[in-house]
Amino acid sequence: MGTVAIELTGGARRYGTHTVLDGVDLRVARGDRHVVLGPTGSGKSTLLRVLAGLEPLDGGVVTRDGVAATVFQEPLLLPWLTVRENVRLAGRYRANAGRFDAAHAEALLERFGMSGHADARPATLSGGQAQRVAIARGMAVRPDVLLLDEPFGALDPATRAGLQSWLRDLAETERITLVLVTHDVDEALYLGTHVTALDGAGGVGGRWTPDRTDAPGGHPLRDEVLAGYRSQVAGAR
Repeated sequence: MGTVAIELTGGARRYGTHTVLDGVDLRVARGDRHVVLGPTGSGKSTLLRVLAGLEPLDGGVVTRDGVAATVFQEPLLLPWLTVRENVRLAGRYRANAGRFDAAHAEALLERFGMSGHADARPATLSGGQAQRVAIARGMAVRPDVLLLDEPFGALDPATRAGLQSWLRDLAETERITLVLVTHDVDEALYLGTHVTALDGAGGVGGRWTPDRTDAPGGHPLRDEVLAGYRSQVAGAR
């Protein structure tokens, strides 16, 4: 087992009388790509916000070894800033002074294929380009963990498939620790070194460690995970 980057032990989160997370455990080692799978309403986005420190726990403990950065489904780029200025945004905050430098931000633009758009405004970008900029912005502070909340969910299938491949290659090359939430079984098995499925009732419905595959949709675990996922969807209704 590698060094733990982020860990949730006995995580509980409630909204009034509604329990969203109930005793959830999640352990992410450095270098893992950990995908949290679940239907709408199963608590996966809540889990990600808890890991990011954006929501409090009603029970349990989150342990982080370093800094986490979050990327949401919508890129949330500031429209009055250029691409370069959006990526460098974190450098404006004193809390990031020790983790940010402009040269690294510029290198990310090149690495992500966005240097030719550095002076463009977000309105001129495609959906896939905007999401690359959002991920670059998150990585500009050299986070120990990158948390992604369905980052490709709003994109068309072709763009989504291209960015899935791009993100996996990037994570493998740079040894980035990822926690990504999705409702897409094929995306989970393609991107994840570890997959945790929420059961729709506040707990964990299954855990898998997929072997690497180069064919999204053709993973040997697909039928097993999909069968469990269908039962979770039914249970969440």
